[in-house]
Amino acid sequence: MGVLKVSLEVPLGGRVLFIGDSITDAGRDRTRAESLGCGYALMASAWFAAEHPDRHVTFLNTGISGDRVRDLRSRWQSDCLDLAPHVVSVLIGVNDTWRRYSRGEKTSVEEFERDYRHILELTRDRLGAGLVLIEPFLVPLTDDQRLWREDLDPKVEVVRKLAVEFGATLVTVEAKFTAAGVPPTVWTSDGVHLTAPGHAVLAREWLRAAFDVG
Repeated sequence: MGVLKVSLEVPLGGRVLFIGDSITDAGRDRTRAESLGCGYALMASAWFAAEHPDRHVTFLNTGISGDRVRDLRSRWQSDCLDLAPHVVSVLIGVNDTWRRYSRGEKTSVEEFERDYRHILELTRDRLGAGLVLIEPFLVPLTDDQRLWREDLDPKVEVVRKLAVEFGATLVTVEAKFTAAGVPPTVWTSDGVHLTAPGHAVLAREWLRAAFDVG
């Protein structure tokens, strides 16, 4: 799958929102609106500001650890629409797979697509915001995790399809981890959550795809 790039613009003093699960959350302080956590959202925002200090763009993070796409749908009004961002970046999906294997809680491909499409429709219709969709990824450390692909891969295809349908920028990162020729533990602590180098790779790919930075 090639990178789908769509021209994104943030107005002077505009807002960019990162939203998703724990990979986006990255330990942010939820009592402080300006907290971006310690992961790719912080890294990407810092590099963007370094490249465009005159733009005065505000970056926000409303990622919540453990979220599935149904959780994003339930909080989309307060944690996205009410913030009126000009660009919305979404990373969701791995927990929809993980819960199937850890708790027996399955999210069907149809449910995943329905809820994901719903939040994108709301964003398009109410905000007209630019969209960045990050493919959910997996860097398996065990044979058991490798079996997750049967559940995750169809959801990745949904994200790719929705990116085309909604004219979104698509960010792909998994191939960067698997093609590097180093142990996967360089990038992830458990197959899902990223190390600092892993977050740096994701931040770089996000910036390149969304704003041609880096």
